Amino acid sequence: MTLFPRSPLAFALAALTAMPSLAEERLETVSVIGDPESISSLPGSAHLIDTDELAKFEFVDINRILRSVPGVYLLEEDGYGLRPNIGIRGAQGGRSGKISLMEDGVLIAPAPYSAPEAYYFPSAGRLDAIEVLKGPAALLYGPFTVGGAVNMLSTPIPESPVGMVQLEAGEYGEARLHSYYGTSTENTGWLLETQQQYADGFRSIDRAGSADIAKEDYLLKGHLRSDADATYRQQLDIKLQYSEEESGMSYLGLSDADLNDGPNRRYGISALDEMQNRHSTVQLNHSIQLDEDFTLHTQAYYNKFKRDWFKVGLGDLIEEANSDDETVAASAQAILNGQQDYLGFGIKHNNREYESKGIQVSADWLFDTGSINHELTLGLRRHWDEVDRYQPVEIYDQINGQLVFDRVELPSPSNNRIEEADATSFFISDDIQLGNKLTLTAVLRYEDLETQQQRYNDAQRTEKGSYRSNQVDEWLPGLGLVYQVSEQWGLLAGVHRGFAPPGAGAKNGQGPELSTNYEWGARFDNGTLAAELIAFYSDYENAVQNCSVAVSCPNGAESGTFQLGEAEIKGLEAALGSEWVLANGWTLPVRATYTYTDAEVTEDQDSLCNGDPLCDVNPEELLLAGDNLVYLPENVFAVSAGLDSGAAWRLNLTAAYQDEMCVNTRCNRGGANQFDYTESLWVVDAAAHYDFSADLTGYLKVDNLFDEQVIISRSPEGARANRPRAATVGIKYIF
Repeated sequence: MTLFPRSPLAFALAALTAMPSLAEERLETVSVIGDPESISSLPGSAHLIDTDELAKFEFVDINRILRSVPGVYLLEEDGYGLRPNIGIRGAQGGRSGKISLMEDGVLIAPAPYSAPEAYYFPSAGRLDAIEVLKGPAALLYGPFTVGGAVNMLSTPIPESPVGMVQLEAGEYGEARLHSYYGTSTENTGWLLETQQQYADGFRSIDRAGSADIAKEDYLLKGHLRSDADATYRQQLDIKLQYSEEESGMSYLGLSDADLNDGPNRRYGISALDEMQNRHSTVQLNHSIQLDEDFTLHTQAYYNKFKRDWFKVGLGDLIEEANSDDETVAASAQAILNGQQDYLGFGIKHNNREYESKGIQVSADWLFDTGSINHELTLGLRRHWDEVDRYQPVEIYDQINGQLVFDRVELPSPSNNRIEEADATSFFISDDIQLGNKLTLTAVLRYEDLETQQQRYNDAQRTEKGSYRSNQVDEWLPGLGLVYQVSEQWGLLAGVHRGFAPPGAGAKNGQGPELSTNYEWGARFDNGTLAAELIAFYSDYENAVQNCSVAVSCPNGAESGTFQLGEAEIKGLEAALGSEWVLANGWTLPVRATYTYTDAEVTEDQDSLCNGDPLCDVNPEELLLAGDNLVYLPENVFAVSAGLDSGAAWRLNLTAAYQDEMCVNTRCNRGGANQFDYTESLWVVDAAAHYDFSADLTGYLKVDNLFDEQVIISRSPEGARANRPRAATVGIKYIF
């Protein structure tokens, strides 16, 4: 058995180029991994959450899906996973801006080089599988190679006519439709899919109702392929995707006292806060087998994302409400409660348009040098992206608890700018089989990036303001090996160069984030019990934080980048799984994962910034050796268990724990108080399925079974709690 369901194509993604890893979407002319049992030869840590695993709980929140993967950290925000904050092996998770986030092998952050924060995220409920890759294999994707990569796989085109309709209804007005139909012939195939998700929301807004959600997602795929006996087998794929969302989401949280009284409350001063966005994708893939040992792939993609997040900014009002000064706290609380007038505050149009496009050519080549087998992959990618920000502010007054419009203020130059990135990447990987027991993987990646930022002083953009440009280039080597000690035991080790671009807000001469990353461990699988234990260590030469409103930098900046300097992150990942067959023929699968992480700054920042204007930090904001990294839990644990009748009934439970997290970099200095931390959380989810027939299944799922709510985040403004208990009933029909 294996700890997580795995497929050969899932790990082909880890050894080939950033191409879709779906059988229906590419030529299967090169077997990279072979059968699932050959996972023991894979260097590095990799995990697949496949279709069957996703069906156990029918999750539509990516946070709930990924929390069972060791080495992954999650910072919840809206309770629905609309814009998740995912980190891997200490790489900071603000808007998932430090990992290579992909759908079907294509980077899906709106502008992965110039503005990598993922304000767009695919609808998790329509995904067919999810892959998480760490270690040297991450070098094949980029540009983020420190922590790893997450690749989400969309529904494949079926080989014969297949359709599915799934309907859900639940508490807080939740409703969901997921449906698809597709088919194939010998030479053609197509799939049409939609997911539509609605909810009233679980947060009640003072004097204004609830924060509702409406998201629609549409997907169309098609392919053309040659005859099976063609001289040069080839396939052309096209994928078109469109989604739009309106959600009453806010960055405004609660004071601690108010959260303790009612964790699902929202202040009426944020009643107008709303996210509106549209996303579209065009993706073309072509593969051609030139001979039995050589296949050429070409991929082109274009992503466009437009959003306007209309949200209030109240400065330090929440902090004042938490103050020990009773007069200050009472005044701030009265404003938040709508009992005191508050004049001249801004509700900002966080209006941005993103564009990302590129083309990649790669090749897979099998050859031998004497008795040594090689599986060589090499490729070249050209990528361009940009973000256009034009963000005016509407000024409102709160009078007698009501919001009264005053005027519109045109954007300042910092909110009226265009940022661009032009990147060239080259990568080569060689899987070398040395005898029957040792596999060596050598990887090399090259990143060459040019960025620029142009600010404008007027609304018409006739008067240019400040201008920045930057250029970085790095060679990123990696080496991994697996030694198969026996049929049951395997050892692995790896080292690779970590890289993260500084973003288009970087000043001339500002370097990227760089690290040297190590991992080593062991795997055991005797068919009944499977276990994995991996230690990791990252030595950062220059840790860099991307500043955003969601997670501001230590100096308070909400845009640009901040150099943290030298840092170390070390930890341990463990996984254990087994399955028992009971006397009555029922099965009881159990899996558990655990991650331990220790991270800290190892260099006083004054040595980094002495005389360097690039740091742009006030002396009192300089980091010290021993300072911690923000929003990084020390311990993360997840366990799941199931009970399967082998016939109609199935029951699954999962429990997850996450430690408290520090929300700033100074908790290790001592003197920290409750407002510097989130709270630890145990949460249990349950799902029960019943098969009425081979084609019709009904289910009941309960998220947060014991209704545990704590402070899971304090960013960007105030404390917020996780989602309360919510029950949902659903039905799925396959035809």
